[in-house]
Amino acid sequence: MISGVLYALLAGLLWGLIFVGPLIVPDYPAVLQSTGRYLALGLIALPLAWLGRVRLRQLTRSDWMTALALTMMGNLIYYVCLASAIQRTGAPVSTMIIATLPVVIPVCANLLYSQRDGKLSWRRLAPALACIAIGLVCVNIAELRHGLPDFTWRRYGTGIALAFTSVGSWAWYALRNARWLRENPDKNPMMWATAQALVTLPVSLVGYLAACLWLGVQQPDFSLPFGPHPLVFIVLMFAIAVLCSWVGALCWNIACQRLPTVIVGPLIVFETLAGLLYTFLLRQSIPPLLTFCGIVLLVCGVVMAVLSKPQKASVIPLQQE
Repeated sequence: MISGVLYALLAGLLWGLIFVGPLIVPDYPAVLQSTGRYLALGLIALPLAWLGRVRLRQLTRSDWMTALALTMMGNLIYYVCLASAIQRTGAPVSTMIIATLPVVIPVCANLLYSQRDGKLSWRRLAPALACIAIGLVCVNIAELRHGLPDFTWRRYGTGIALAFTSVGSWAWYALRNARWLRENPDKNPMMWATAQALVTLPVSLVGYLAACLWLGVQQPDFSLPFGPHPLVFIVLMFAIAVLCSWVGALCWNIACQRLPTVIVGPLIVFETLAGLLYTFLLRQSIPPLLTFCGIVLLVCGVVMAVLSKPQKASVIPLQQE
């Protein structure tokens, strides 16, 4: 239990770096950042796949299709929708919606996987979820006080829809990935992370080329294929690919194998906390009181959820005639 929580914490700290990348290259479109990041991840996966080719041969065609679906939903679709939502609604509103994942995932896991992982009674789960939800509201209210620039209902509504699409895609990814790992305890989590990174390569390559063609028409002054700051962009994409996409996914896979799905779900809150930490470090400021209270509630909710022990479904014995 402790090692699983620590791996989930490390994954959250690494995933929180995702929110720093766009601040370093703000003049790069979101679609170019997203496809560039996963193109770098696919290239990194090539030598790793060669070294682990014996283990990768153990995967069936169905496993490879699952890896492709996971990387499409949890990587490309999620990140493109999230980046586009931030551009339309502003970071605080999109973060508020994305941050509901610690509430959405355990509720879905409790409904879908209670027979396998055990079920937490809703009476015991409700206080933890309430703490997480209230904490998220407090954090985002503090950020929303700054207002939204260039507000229009159409732009705002589109951004909200994209943010909810991000929630749905990542919730599906987290639950389906955890299910595969729990059903395949003999498979190495590093191998599974490498497999997902490997199938990302052809998809992201096509996406990056399409993004370049689109930018060549929409923004002819934009330097292609690597933008106005090619060295910074390339180094940043590879850094995010290694730390966030591959190592972060590896740590999360290990946590998923060691923890029940209904407990590992709330631990995604570590990504939100890491993002807030990095944000205030960049601002060189101390969080306001409302934000600090929200962070405390988030931590309390996660601790309560982790300490709750799921009960296995009772099996009714067959009566002998």
